[in-house]
Amino acid sequence: MIEFNETNKIFYLSGKSFSYLIWIDPNGYLVNLHYGGRIESDDLTYFDMRTRPISFSPIPPDADHWFTLDIAGQEYGSYGQGDFRTPSVILCREDGDASSRFHYERHVIYDGAPALEGMPHCRKGGQTLALVLRDVLSGAKITLNYTVYEQFGILVRNAEIECGAQPVCLKRAHSFCADLPEGEYEAVCLHGRHCAERTPERVPLGHGTYTVSSTRGASSHQMNPFLALAERGCTETHGSVFAALLIYSGSYELSAEKSQTGGVRLCGGIQSLNFSKKMAPGEKFVTPQVALCHSDGGFGALSRAYHDFIRETILPPALAYARRPIVINNWEATYFQFDNEKLCKLADEAAELGVDTLVLDDGWFGKRNDDTSGLGDWFVNEDKLQGGLSAVIEHCKRLGLKFGLWFEPEMISEDSDLYRAHPDWAIGKADVPRCTGRNQLVLDMTRPEIVDGVFEQVSNILSTYAISYVKWDMNRHISEFYSAKLPADQQGEFSHRYILGVYALAERLQRAFPNVFFEGCSGGGGRFDAGMLYYFPQFWTSDDTDAYERAKIQWGTSYAYPLSAMSCHVSVCPNHQTGRTTPFETRGAIASLGAFGYELSPAALSEKERELVKQQIKAYRELEPLLQRGDLFRISNPFESNLFCVAVVSKDKKEAYAVGMQIHAVPADTDHRLRLAGLEEGALYEIAELGLKLHGSTLMHAGVLKPNLPDFGSFVWHLKAIG
Repeated sequence: MIEFNETNKIFYLSGKSFSYLIWIDPNGYLVNLHYGGRIESDDLTYFDMRTRPISFSPIPPDADHWFTLDIAGQEYGSYGQGDFRTPSVILCREDGDASSRFHYERHVIYDGAPALEGMPHCRKGGQTLALVLRDVLSGAKITLNYTVYEQFGILVRNAEIECGAQPVCLKRAHSFCADLPEGEYEAVCLHGRHCAERTPERVPLGHGTYTVSSTRGASSHQMNPFLALAERGCTETHGSVFAALLIYSGSYELSAEKSQTGGVRLCGGIQSLNFSKKMAPGEKFVTPQVALCHSDGGFGALSRAYHDFIRETILPPALAYARRPIVINNWEATYFQFDNEKLCKLADEAAELGVDTLVLDDGWFGKRNDDTSGLGDWFVNEDKLQGGLSAVIEHCKRLGLKFGLWFEPEMISEDSDLYRAHPDWAIGKADVPRCTGRNQLVLDMTRPEIVDGVFEQVSNILSTYAISYVKWDMNRHISEFYSAKLPADQQGEFSHRYILGVYALAERLQRAFPNVFFEGCSGGGGRFDAGMLYYFPQFWTSDDTDAYERAKIQWGTSYAYPLSAMSCHVSVCPNHQTGRTTPFETRGAIASLGAFGYELSPAALSEKERELVKQQIKAYRELEPLLQRGDLFRISNPFESNLFCVAVVSKDKKEAYAVGMQIHAVPADTDHRLRLAGLEEGALYEIAELGLKLHGSTLMHAGVLKPNLPDFGSFVWHLKAIG
């Protein structure tokens, strides 16, 4: 809901779990009066609109004596002119002055959401307020978009910056600024590294600035573009929490700055380090969207709001709730050492087990027999696969299997035909030695001719062969932010232009091949973000497939992202990343909490394990609608206890699925009860595995006895409402 009170000059934005109030002060400044729990629009006259300046707070020359930008809650932070906090935008004029002062000019309210050309954005629904500001110093115009998704409790924001009559150099372009009320907050981020992505970390927010960011050209394994601010003592089920989730995949920054008076400025967008853009009069720059969420029901309610929002407005609509392929990937079964015979045998075994798609990973192209060569040469290695891919694909067809391929479209090997023909296509200066990662360089995706070249090569493969599935990988980050084709004064645009090139390629391929299922990957979860999920309905969650490590990774990922977006596979033991051995049942249970598949050679399985695979696939297919649409409840935190446990509950509360894993067996352990969540209190539920029939109130308040389990032992419970 969006309303404008003409008398009080207050915009009232309200959703399921929040209200957001903006006041146009008498001098034209936009002041935030409230962001937090829902309030009634009838009470707008209650709000005290004075800022009460304190010592050393400058008063703008066009403001009343009581107004200062140093204290006021602003909708878009200015630079200079008395606001000493983090600015939202820096517009440097030709005379070197970068100060700015924004005044309200006009607004429009309309149904729907703005579509961002060339960038991921919310696809449908909502109601939007577009507030137009004018910088009285540079003449630049800034449109602030606020789209309210009332049913999810989500507020989506971004900014459009338009140069005025005089040219400017844009040195910062944040998507949003939200000045929150004073409080004792804790900052929550999702940090990590390769094979250990999205680990929740919670620290007290002190005075000064707390920042999460990436300068890697990708959202990264190291820090996800998500930042939450929770009141002290906030839990899964209780307490207030604010969060920002960027719908963007490139270098970024999100920060929370606690001011001298205790208020907090939450802001962010494109990474400011080395960012600049020269803007001519009338030129426009559009920032990525950010999804803001406020919850009074703790982290659990926050996550469920984001899950529903992503499923409904971000994921590709045709695939968001579609039956997903159950794949077997050959990587851990063969690595680079495969041929037609090995792949056909793998297909035979996979079909017998009930898998529906065989995915051929790295090594099928160019002269690629290890990781030192071939990237960029997207033609079939017929020395390894005699007759091309046709023999294997036809064999799969006869078995009823579909066929998928791995690509790494953004990369190039120095030992490749493409590099020998176009050495300037790699990022970096030709006369400066470049860093390599995994023996590879990165293609300059800022250049349309390179995007065209990659598109043509990949399209040729997808047009020639019956490919139903593509795994799009990115196995290194950018270290040289330089394009041979950009002028010196435009090199600051490189990082943003790069990710726009990636988006353009992804969109073109999807439009050209609508029947191909695209899965994202970046050395596992190195670019797992809402921006990539706009193009790929699921993302390889991590290269670490160890069940214990995956339980933690999937727990952290679920803070913002739905289960259906997580690719989760059963792999062999000892695990190839950790060397750990976990029960096959546990590996299946943890992998069932996402888009299910296998990363192994069936030939290495025992007969018992082969039967378990068949059972796991059958069970997953029956559970898939619940896992794709249900509400997730995190019950026992593996970072803080000896037990991992989550439950997925259907929207009508008639069905639930609980998965648990004990990390270590404990001798003489006392009985512990697991209190479930999200059920209907008065409904009677049957838990088939336990032979129990209990009401939701008992299951949630008294709980169920945790079974005695060995190291990494697991349980799954299926709950059905009866009667």
